This record gives sequence, C-alpha cells and structure tokens, in this order.
Amino acid sequence: MKRKFSVYCKALLLFSLMIPQMLFAGDKSGILRLALLPVPDVLPVYVALEKGYFTELGISVESLPVGSAVERDQLMQAGRVDGMINEISGAANFNREQNRVKIVAIARAPIGQAPLFRLLAAPGSTLKTVADLADIPIGISKNTVIEYITTRLLEAGGVASSAIRYQSVPVLPERLQLLLAGQLAAVVLPDPLGASALKGGAIEIVNDTALRSVSASVVTFTVDALTTKKETVKKFMLAWDKACADLNDDPASFQQLMLENIRVPKNVQEEFRVPPMPRKEVPTRAQWDDVMAWMLEKNLLQQPLVYEDSVTSDFLAK
Repeated sequence: MKRKFSVYCKALLLFSLMIPQMLFAGDKSGILRLALLPVPDVLPVYVALEKGYFTELGISVESLPVGSAVERDQLMQAGRVDGMINEISGAANFNREQNRVKIVAIARAPIGQAPLFRLLAAPGSTLKTVADLADIPIGISKNTVIEYITTRLLEAGGVASSAIRYQSVPVLPERLQLLLAGQLAAVVLPDPLGASALKGGAIEIVNDTALRSVSASVVTFTVDALTTKKETVKKFMLAWDKACADLNDDPASFQQLMLENIRVPKNVQEEFRVPPMPRKEVPTRAQWDDVMAWMLEKNLLQQPLVYEDSVTSDFLAK
C-alpha cells in the first residue's frame, strides 16, 4: 500500500512539474525571437534585456546572434525568427512575391556626427573629393544597401552614373585590409569598421551624414508575427523605445555593454562611442520610393512595391 502511495505521489509531482512546460509549449504568443548582427543598430535589444524591460512588460525576447546578413536572412526565410534589424531594400527583397514582412520602425540613422557608412580612400591617396572618384573602382558588396547608399552619395557629389565603378568585395574585413594595403583605391565600410580604417590611416571622402535621407536600418517583423503576436510586438517596441531613450540620455554608461555584444575592432574600442538612436520613426514614403527606384534600376524588382504593404507605424511606442 505504501509503495503504491509513493508511486502515486511521484507521478503527481512529475505531472505538476510538467504543467508549466505544457502551457509554455502551447502558447508562444508572448515570445519573440530576433536574429541580430553584432552591429550598433541592435543595441536597444541588449539594453532592454539588461534593464529587464521585456520582463516588466510580460514578454520574452530571445536574441539569436548571427555572423552575417545571409545567415540572418536564412533564419527569417526558414521561419525560425520573428524579426530582425535589416534595411529597407532587404525588407523589400522579402516582399518581392508576397508580403512576408513589414518594417515597424527605424532602428538607426545618421544623427549628429555619427554615420552608419563611410566612403574611404586608401592611406596616402590623392583622392580628396567625391568628384575625384569618377571612374575609380570602389570596393563594396553589390546589390546591397551599401551599393545603394554609395550610388546616391556619388551622384550627389557630381559623379555621372556612367562614371561610377564598383569592385565586389563582399567580406568586410577583406575590404578593410585591401584598402589599408593600398590594393583598393576606395571602399565603403560601415561603422565601427569605418572608424577602424580611419585609425589605420584611411582618408574619409564622405559619409552618410552628408545625405541622411538615404541611410537607415530598420526593425522588421514577419507579417505572421505582427498578426499572431500583435500585442507582444507592441510591448517589444515600448521596451525598444525606452532603451533608445536610455542610450541617448547616458551613452557612456552602456559602453561596456556595447563592447560585449557589438563587434568593435580593438584599435577603436576606447574611442568608438555608443551612437545616438532615433525614436518613434518609420521610413518616409519618399525614402521608400527612392529605394524602389534604385531596385528597379538594378533589376532587383520587376515592379515597385506598395509602401503601405511593407511599412507600418501601428507599432511605434505611444
């Protein structure tokens, strides 16, 4: 009798321990998974995690660090994540055949003296102005946001479309090394890699603070997540905005957190600072239309996508 009672108690205890797991497995509406590159644009997620903002709002956010944009996009395509930080053209790529994702906010943009991308000449170069880059091969990754921004910067600086030359160097560290070795006359690099190149002797010709409207990273979620996890995404954006406010109010206090989660080259770890973050903004229709025009020109799209199908302000923090 005692043995039966003991077995019964053990079974009851095991069942009670399983209940939370069963409930958790059955309802994942309060969980968001994000693919995050080690770039400054994703810092608000790590701030919100450290400060407990997601927990305060009753949601769970899982960050999946990725090593490349390709890996990030593959996770998104496979349905393994709900969201990511990418760019306008990247979101448009997902929506070429059907509306799979939507941009819900601008994650980062050129603010003050903090650019996202720098156009740099090799150390000791005689290239000084944008106009000097006519017919000069520039190291970029083709068909990406870097090519889009570089094209617009060159055009704004007076370089004719027929005189724009590119050399494809997709791997960022390789692009940096080729520039510093003088094997490439000019390249475009994102910060903090661009800042590292400057410290290594590269010459800055222009950066995207000169044409702020063309440069922005964005917070993007799947349409499925925005539908089935609507309230969770709204809470995520509340926490995101609170984290952005913290970063803007006291960036120095998050310097160590940035170095722990963001890939900052050793030679600029002391001077590269937490950049300012935009708040409660989505890309404008004009920004969207300009990206559409470039993608059509590059044959990356067959027809322009409708702004409202890919951008929504419904999830901005109120």
